[in-house]
Amino acid sequence: MPDATPIAVMERLISLMSDQVVTRFAPSPTGYLHIGGARTALFNWLYARGRGGKFLLRIEDTDRARSTPEATQAILQGLSWLGLDWDGDPVSQAAGAARHAEVARELLQSGRAYKCFATQDEIEAFREASRAAGHSTLYRSPWRDADPSSHPDAPFVIRIKAPLEGETIIRDEVQGEVRIRNDQLDDMILLRSDGTPVYMLAVVVDDHDMGVTHVIRGDDHLNNAARQMMIYEAMGWNVPVWAHIPLIHGPDGKKLSKRHGALGAQEYQAMGYPAAGMRNYLARLGWSHGDDEYFTDAQAKEWFDLGGIGKSPARLDLKKLENLCGLHMAQMDDAALLHELRAYLIAAGQSDLTEGQSEHLAASLYCLKSAAKTFPQLIEKAEFALTSRPISPDEKASKQLTDVSRGILRELTPQLQNASWKRDDLEAAMGTFAEAHEMGFGKLAGPLRAALAGRAVTPSVFDMMLILGRDESIARIEDAAAA
Repeated sequence: MPDATPIAVMERLISLMSDQVVTRFAPSPTGYLHIGGARTALFNWLYARGRGGKFLLRIEDTDRARSTPEATQAILQGLSWLGLDWDGDPVSQAAGAARHAEVARELLQSGRAYKCFATQDEIEAFREASRAAGHSTLYRSPWRDADPSSHPDAPFVIRIKAPLEGETIIRDEVQGEVRIRNDQLDDMILLRSDGTPVYMLAVVVDDHDMGVTHVIRGDDHLNNAARQMMIYEAMGWNVPVWAHIPLIHGPDGKKLSKRHGALGAQEYQAMGYPAAGMRNYLARLGWSHGDDEYFTDAQAKEWFDLGGIGKSPARLDLKKLENLCGLHMAQMDDAALLHELRAYLIAAGQSDLTEGQSEHLAASLYCLKSAAKTFPQLIEKAEFALTSRPISPDEKASKQLTDVSRGILRELTPQLQNASWKRDDLEAAMGTFAEAHEMGFGKLAGPLRAALAGRAVTPSVFDMMLILGRDESIARIEDAAAA
C-alpha cells in the first residue's frame, strides 16, 4: 500500500486534532475477563479519561457457538470491580452483521472487492501444489479479475482486492514503524458464502461507526492491522492511531498461564486485592512515568500516554502488587474501604458482616488499614473486633493466661471500671497499676491480648479497648480471669 500523500496526512492530522479521543475495549465473551484484557481495558480507559474522551465497550460475540451470556456478564462484572466505567451501552458485534455485510457489498460495487467462486477443495489443492513446488501458499484467486459474465450460478465469497505491490506501513505508537510487503497479504475474505461477515471486517466497520480514534490492544493483533488497513483504505475511511501493547508474562518470562496463578480479574477480587491497588499495578505493568510506582487514579489519568508503554513484555510480580495494594488501603476512605471489603466477602463466597461486626470494623480501621495489604490480612488483624464472646484463646495466647496472670486481671478489673474510657486515662491507669505491682507494662499486655482477642499478636491493647468499648472489654477480661 503506497504512502499517504502530504494532503491526506494533513487531513488526518486536522481530523484527529478536531475529533474527541475515542477508545474501545472489545473482548470476546467466551470466558472470564483475563488479567491481560483487564490491563488493555485500563490503558484505553486511562487514555480516554485523561483527555476528556470516550471509552466504549464492544462485546465481540460473532462466534455464536462459544459466546455465552454468562461470559459477557463476567466481563461486565470484572470491569465494574476495577472501576472502569464505559460510555453508553455495550455494543454487540453480532447485532451489526447486516451493517458489516452492507460494507462488503459496497466494496464489491465499487470494484474494491470481488466474488470468488473457488471451492475449499480447489484452494487446498492449490496450496498442496505450491508446497510441493516450494512456492508461497498464499492463495491468489483466479476470479479476481474475471469478467462478471463468466460467473457461474454457484455459492461465492466476497474477497477484498489486496494491493499487489509496495508496502503497507503501520505507524504504531508503541512498536514504531512496521512495514509489511503487500505481496505477503492475501485477498482476505470479507463475506462468507452464507452471507455472514468475517471478524476482520466487523472490527473495522464497528471501529469506524463507533468513531474510534485510537486502537489500543495486544501486540498479538499487530499483523491484523495491516489487513484491516486494506478495508479502511478501500472505504476511504481514516485509519485510527495504532498502539499494540506487549503481552503479560509470568515471573519466569514465559507467556502468562494458569501455572503462574490467577488469570481472571475477578479471581484477584476474590483473593482480596483492592481495586485501586489493582488499577495502579496494572497501569504500571508495561507503562511507566519516570520512577513513580504508587499513584492515584487522578495522577494516572493525567500522566498516561502511549509513549510510556514499553516494547518488551511485562512480568507479573505479585509481591509488588501486594505492596501497592497496601499503600492504597492505607489511604482509602474508611467507608469506601468497608464497602469494598464487604464486596470481597461476597466474591470470595464468605458470609457478609453483621451490623455489629460492621460497626466494630469501621471503628477499627483507623489503626488497622495501614498494617494490611489485602482484605484477608485486614480481617485477620480485625479478628478481635469481629468475634464475639466467649473468646477462645489460641495456643500461644493460652500460655499467657496462668493462675498468676488471671489473678492480675481480677485485680485490674475494678481499676478499669472506674477509669475514664479515653486513651490517655487508660494508659495512666494501666501504668499506675503496673507500677504498683512492680511490673513492666509488657507483663500486663500479654494477658490482656489473650483476654481481649484470644491472640498473642494483636493491635495495641489500648486500641482494642477503645474499639470494643468499656462493657465488652471488661466482660472479656472477666471471662479470662474466671476461666
